[in-house]
Amino acid sequence: MFDLNGRTALITGASGGIGQAIARTLARQGARVGLSGTRVDALQALADEIGDAACVLAADLGNPSGADGLVAAATAKMGGIDILVHNAGLTRDGLALRMSDEDWARVIEVNLGAGFRLIRGALRGMMKKRWGRVIAVTSVVAATGSPGQANYVASKAGLTGMIKALAQEVAGRGITANCVAPGFIDTAMTAVLPEARRQQILASVPAGRFGNPDDVAPCVLFLASGEAAYVTGQTIHVNGGMAMIS
Repeated sequence: MFDLNGRTALITGASGGIGQAIARTLARQGARVGLSGTRVDALQALADEIGDAACVLAADLGNPSGADGLVAAATAKMGGIDILVHNAGLTRDGLALRMSDEDWARVIEVNLGAGFRLIRGALRGMMKKRWGRVIAVTSVVAATGSPGQANYVASKAGLTGMIKALAQEVAGRGITANCVAPGFIDTAMTAVLPEARRQQILASVPAGRFGNPDDVAPCVLFLASGEAAYVTGQTIHVNGGMAMIS
């Protein structure tokens, strides 16, 4: 079950906690994984851990040409992209009243704009094969909102809508498109929050704990597999019950 032997997967944001867990999980199931991000040392350490099934594909998705270059590099290095996991994301938090155009544009570009360009590029090979999996890692805040994160929320909600449109366009070609929306996951991105804010969030999680990257990765594995061939245009929420979204 969930056999990915012979499949290739490109994972953006692979140097972060969730990206690393996704890469390890897909590789364990037989996929060859392309690890993309900007922190080359962290990517290389992960590639060394995974072994021959991994290759490093550094890219700056904040540059509009970065996504197209990444698709070309991944195709050349792995022979194609069967599974695209757009997990890269950044935050530039601040109240909307004080948010700069630069902070707005940077988050939208990396989280949403690069996602579109990556998908557009990867789809060409998927359409020819008549098989593909597109998975966007979004966030619970795409559905609930979050004060001080208008740019981040907009980018993740935009991904959700884009994936729904894409799913309708490519379903007839054997390609699925879905989202995985984590809640509060203990990573470097969330570790910088003040302890009072962390405790406030924890009080809203019925599971009584924060998630970890290994709670998210199996959902990505399922959506990447052949067993999920009839699942498309959906969002799987992984949030310990903090937002029960139907």
